[in-house]
Amino acid sequence: MSEENKELNVRVVEKPAEDRRWADATPAGLTALAVVCFCYFAMMTGLVDGPKSIAIIGCWLMGGFLVQFTVALIDLKNKNFGGGNTFLYFSGFFMLCGALSMFVKSGVMGGGIETSAAIDGFAWIALGLTVLLWTPAFFKAAGQLFLICVFLDLAIPFIVLRDLGVFPAAASAFGIIAGICLLICGLLGIWLAAASVVNSAYGRNVYPTLKPFYRSRKK
Repeated sequence: MSEENKELNVRVVEKPAEDRRWADATPAGLTALAVVCFCYFAMMTGLVDGPKSIAIIGCWLMGGFLVQFTVALIDLKNKNFGGGNTFLYFSGFFMLCGALSMFVKSGVMGGGIETSAAIDGFAWIALGLTVLLWTPAFFKAAGQLFLICVFLDLAIPFIVLRDLGVFPAAASAFGIIAGICLLICGLLGIWLAAASVVNSAYGRNVYPTLKPFYRSRKK
């Protein structure tokens, strides 16, 4: 092989690292989160008939699982440690397990089997603690993303209490509080996703975003 061909071969094989990176899929993951938050908002505030809507909400959760699992893989490939792991467990537990649980409760899967939502409450305790303890990592991210974590931290305890049977599933004061928190999460997710897509398209801040609340101290 000539020296010229060797040089060409090196250039083909040794591509710059940025050429092997995938595009950021976080906006899609945030949109999936927003859709599910809106569904939970409607269910927990009594705007829809929960028993009649639960199977349909499960379908939307399945869509969210597909989107967020894909986002997790892309983030992990791009070395986004925090985002990749967060979307991974969100897709598996919040989305997939949530959907399957709703299918079982509605009778779509396992019809005729008596079930108890209390076990969901214990699972949500673990998920709530995880979200809470991971929240400080997003203090350095865009302000809207950190606020999403904060409002999830506020909503999840009420979801736990609902599943444990401490208060009715919908239309109670606690359900309304949780629903409003989830609605805010959804709105923040939609705005941040839109800002990411539109601002990237124009190369400037068309939709404003909050700066990170974290400020490093100058030495």
